[in-house]
Amino acid sequence: MSAPTPQFRHRDPQDPLSQEAPEAIPLKFDEKAQPRAEDGVEDDMATLAINPRLLENLQAAETHHSASDFGQMDDAAIMLELRTGNMAGFDFLIQKYRKPIIHFMYRMVHNQAVAEELAQEVFLRVYRSRETYRAEARFSTWLYRIATNLGVNYARDNRHERTASTVYLDEADSETGTTPDVADSTPDVEAKLLRQERLNAIREHVLALPERQRMAVLMHKYEGMDYKQIGDVLKLSESATKSLLFRAYQTLREKLKAFV
Repeated sequence: MSAPTPQFRHRDPQDPLSQEAPEAIPLKFDEKAQPRAEDGVEDDMATLAINPRLLENLQAAETHHSASDFGQMDDAAIMLELRTGNMAGFDFLIQKYRKPIIHFMYRMVHNQAVAEELAQEVFLRVYRSRETYRAEARFSTWLYRIATNLGVNYARDNRHERTASTVYLDEADSETGTTPDVADSTPDVEAKLLRQERLNAIREHVLALPERQRMAVLMHKYEGMDYKQIGDVLKLSESATKSLLFRAYQTLREKLKAFV
């Protein structure tokens, strides 16, 4: 007997992302965005335009673990539970990763409604791939690889519609905790104008980075991923990932030296 269709909507009054979503935007997902077979994802899975209300009526499936049990399990083990039809495990993974994936997608596509649609497509692909999932890499690596493929493909297909990115590189570095090259934060008009000018320049130059460098910067700076995790997503060695990020940050420092 086939497993019930999963439910993605979680409403939390403290979470603005969980409020009623705007009307769904039909999205086309190119087959190039499909994760490859060696990633443990079916090649022939359907690519759908997800309606946020389509998956609202999930019938609760019989589970083998309580929600508290999943907190003691790693993600790969929970994913293997899903293969047995344990929908509570999938619900736990959605609650854990929904907001980070939406935020990651938003930084790639710069549109909240589209980011939510793409995030739902990510989780649908995870669900559809439950039978072929192989716990050969960290679940989060596999998840972000699916998200990266979808986001890159969407950005390529919609370059002419791209709006200003909300990328801020003057946040504290995830590894060192430092905030280098930050404009004066004093609340005077001149400082505010300088900060805005600097942020506009950052947006422009981050968007101009080569695709892999841009993805690596987003994962390193905002998702808190280390070199190995980023390398696993991009299928690069750890040393190659370090070199990729070094070149990206070197380019940004050169382009933004007027603001240092």
